[in-house]
Amino acid sequence: MEREMAPVDRRVRMWAWLVRQQGSVGTKTEAEVIAMQSRHTSANGVTNRIFGTVVPGTGVANRAITGPAGDIPVRIYRPARAGSGTWPLVLNFHGGGFVFGDLRLADWMCSSVAVTVGAVVVSADYRLAPRHRFPAAVDDCYAALVWAAENATGLGAGSPGQAAPPPIGVMGESAGGNLAAVMCLLARDRGGPKISHQALLYPPTDMTRMPRKAEKALIIPEPDMLAYRRLYLGDADPADPRVSPLLAADHTGLPPALIQVGEHDPLLEDGARYAAALRSAGVPVRFTEYVGMPHGYLNFPGICRGAPQAMAEICREQAAALTEPAARVTGAG
Repeated sequence: MEREMAPVDRRVRMWAWLVRQQGSVGTKTEAEVIAMQSRHTSANGVTNRIFGTVVPGTGVANRAITGPAGDIPVRIYRPARAGSGTWPLVLNFHGGGFVFGDLRLADWMCSSVAVTVGAVVVSADYRLAPRHRFPAAVDDCYAALVWAAENATGLGAGSPGQAAPPPIGVMGESAGGNLAAVMCLLARDRGGPKISHQALLYPPTDMTRMPRKAEKALIIPEPDMLAYRRLYLGDADPADPRVSPLLAADHTGLPPALIQVGEHDPLLEDGARYAAALRSAGVPVRFTEYVGMPHGYLNFPGICRGAPQAMAEICREQAAALTEPAARVTGAG
């Protein structure tokens, strides 16, 4: 018998209703989806209130790096205060179903990490489907990871005068959580860069099946999830570990992980299964389920009451793994 879930906050329900009024991505043609991708979220008092914005004390710089198929835009966040000791490096990958999302929507999360942890955060704006299907996003994210690791000193990470690379973490929410998990697999199998921590926020980890609760999901119901998979994968094999990291043959040697999920998120199951797979392989994992929260709660800090607490947990775990060598991620569930 399943336990009774906590009610969803009224503000969250209203937000989900407004999102649904935009129409399901499952009803859009590829041309319509591509047209929608050009509509970036504006920055004003209302959107800043809903999605958050760059937190005070953050320096932000935009640039483009060379990728496998052209330039990749990246946004770099640094603490504005003078550094002391070693600043770790964190790579962020935004969500959006591999189809939507941009650097703007990660401003609050990335700047919070930069200021609270004391880290240099590089957020990568990878290519989007359906114009660029799998493995374009994977290839761009790995290129950004390698570039950031090779240029860490110039970015302000690490310690001046020390040749040793700084500790590196990866993080991402939703599709970005999938990409962050995949980066850990690729970095292990390709001999680097060495990743010391992964923060996976409501990640899809197995695209060969549909989560049991997807049909009645408040946000990203089953038709939308199927559409995102179709747009991203095309004819690609969903069992490829670069698509479904849960299905990798071996999870040993991966970095300690924080995996967050929302109680009302259909992807809760994917996060829980991935946490179990990592633990079975001897990887330290902290798994946290946020009561009453839907999919995407960290994207809407002005609406979801659990977002600040979740952000604080992310920063605490990253600080322990990346700036406190003696600390270890706990195996708490």
